[in-house]
Amino acid sequence: MKIIVLDGYTLNPGDLSWDGFMRLGTVEVYDRTPPEAVVERASSAEVLLTNKVPLRAKTVRALTSLRYIGVLATGYDIIDLAVARELGITVTNIPAYGADSVAQLTIALLLELCHHVGMHNEAVHAGEWSRSKDWSFWKSPLMELQGKTLGVVGFGRIGRRVAEIAHALGMSVLASTTRHENPPLYPEFEWATTEEILMAADVVSLHCPLTGETRGLINASRLALMKPGSFLINTSRGGLVVEQDLADALNQGKIAGAALDVLSGEPPPNDNPLLHAKHCIITPHLAWATREARARLMRTAEENLAAFLSGHPQNVV
Repeated sequence: MKIIVLDGYTLNPGDLSWDGFMRLGTVEVYDRTPPEAVVERASSAEVLLTNKVPLRAKTVRALTSLRYIGVLATGYDIIDLAVARELGITVTNIPAYGADSVAQLTIALLLELCHHVGMHNEAVHAGEWSRSKDWSFWKSPLMELQGKTLGVVGFGRIGRRVAEIAHALGMSVLASTTRHENPPLYPEFEWATTEEILMAADVVSLHCPLTGETRGLINASRLALMKPGSFLINTSRGGLVVEQDLADALNQGKIAGAALDVLSGEPPPNDNPLLHAKHCIITPHLAWATREARARLMRTAEENLAAFLSGHPQNVV
């Protein structure tokens, strides 16, 4: 069984092990693979593991030995599923591994919007506190979350965990999802539409998948519904946001700030308007990347392949 890992570096930059896969076959790991090199590198592969390297129809058809594609992530829009099904190739993903880590970064971004810890740390190290005439100072407005409202768009595992932590900080929660099932037990919770959330929430946090319906979900007309002092957080998918519209809203003061761990193009081109927008915090798609979450992802990927080889595939998409 020949196993090829197309882009293993982000999952395992050296602090994890591929040994679990080596027990299942012969493994070749590439840190990165440009799309045009996939066929050459994987021509004899029976198993392909990919995180972000796309496997489109022409590529999949050219890999005549391929029996299995393991996506090293939750999202699997990089795979041409129709062609995979046609050719009898099993495709699996990792459905639940990073909810706590993503929720943790979401709250970290929220707290950064409230207190600008990084900016104040830099100010202190630049000598501004030492030169200050006062024993305390701050360079931006500060916000207390007690009594504020969090709006969660997409109420799966991650959205629920974010809401739980926010509630512990004293926030009320509004949630929008396609199915109103298993509402949280705390009383400061209500179901709402996306539009109702945008109008009422002090903080809007996006946790929905990127689909044809959700692409561009946050655009100029929806941003216009938000309160001037509100924040937008996106740790889900960059394509949920029309980036120029968000940049315009930030630069014009229509909302108070945004914090994003994802962008529509990753890495972003230098002309992405959000890179130069006011009051916009951007982190490099790292919410998923705690060692604990990556270790869970690795274990599940190993289990997925072992289950396939035993004739009982799991997490099939």
